[in-house]
Amino acid sequence: MKKVEAIIKPFKLDDVREALSAAGITGMTAIEVKGFGRQKGHTELYRGAEYVVDFLPKVKIELVLADDQIDACLEAITNAARTGKIGDGKIFISDVERVVRIRTGEENEAAV
Repeated sequence: MKKVEAIIKPFKLDDVREALSAAGITGMTAIEVKGFGRQKGHTELYRGAEYVVDFLPKVKIELVLADDQIDACLEAITNAARTGKIGDGKIFISDVERVVRIRTGEENEAAV
């Protein structure tokens, strides 16, 4: 099993959710986060004063999937989240050793 963490632009969340659903992937967690990479923020003017906004709003999506679903997941996320502009985000994949469903006690892929 793998854990997929994707950082995307907030307005792309619905597109990504629909693309994942169309790929047969259900269940994810979405968290509002702030951060920056190469985009490095921007300057804004507020009441006549200019200031730098270093951390930009993003959405972090987390999914735990069986190994055979990873390629479909990556394709769905990249196609739905891509705008072609800087700041589109990143996808991180890591191994998951064990999963337990609290309600039933099911483990690993049965729990996902």
